Amino acid sequence: MRQDSHGPIGVFDSGIGGLTVLKALMARLPHERTLYLGDTARVPYGTKSGEVVTRYSLKNAEFLLERGIKLLVVACNTASAAALPALQAALPVPVLGVIEPGARTALQRTRGGGVGVIGTPGTIRSGAYQRALEAGNPKVAVKATACPLFVPLAEEGWTNGDVPLLVAREYLAGFARDGVDTLVLGCTHYPLLKGVIAEVVGPHVSLVDSAEATAEAVAELLGEKGLLAPASVDAPEHAFFVTDVPERFVEVGARFLGRPISSAEQVDLRF
Repeated sequence: MRQDSHGPIGVFDSGIGGLTVLKALMARLPHERTLYLGDTARVPYGTKSGEVVTRYSLKNAEFLLERGIKLLVVACNTASAAALPALQAALPVPVLGVIEPGARTALQRTRGGGVGVIGTPGTIRSGAYQRALEAGNPKVAVKATACPLFVPLAEEGWTNGDVPLLVAREYLAGFARDGVDTLVLGCTHYPLLKGVIAEVVGPHVSLVDSAEATAEAVAELLGEKGLLAPASVDAPEHAFFVTDVPERFVEVGARFLGRPISSAEQVDLRF
């Protein structure tokens, strides 16, 4: 399959959280076209087996590949943990997940203290971030904590005030005691709560946004392969697809993307 620098970047997630990755991509690579697929009919992926997540992920990738993508971003921590090797083996285009870029950035930033990881129960239980961090530095001390209430808080727009602050204190109090100096936001919803998280862990802890780290990794890879889109005076197109009714995606997704979503097309991905 011949790759074209004019082709779009494909991004998929189980729902709307991956829009924070898309937001980072649009900021880092403003000339790139993108196609985003949210598998909203089957969200969440975190409660499903690795085999099922891999099957869904391959179908999502097939849909985007048929539309001429030049690179695939798996903007879902669960799918990155479970399906990335299968996707990389099956697809004729480069495939990047969100875990390895976040882990690599954390290892670059840590000042010798521990590295913390927060994510959904499924992501933390998978051990994917822990393995990626320890592969990069076997001596690193890793503390991983699941923060399940952060997802509904982000989706409901409760990102400031007493409620998210109390929840963050409950989840994150142990990081200061354990000498963590770098904290990976290991869920695509968590950037919306970055201000509250930073307030709780304090200024001595560097926050690693996996979305931003992934966008940087995409830029590096496209540059290496000569696939960066040429600069254009025209704004690039960004298309959105969902597997369930699009109304909530359009409404809530605008908060995650930081800009309005004019429309999203509902598609039927039969499995």
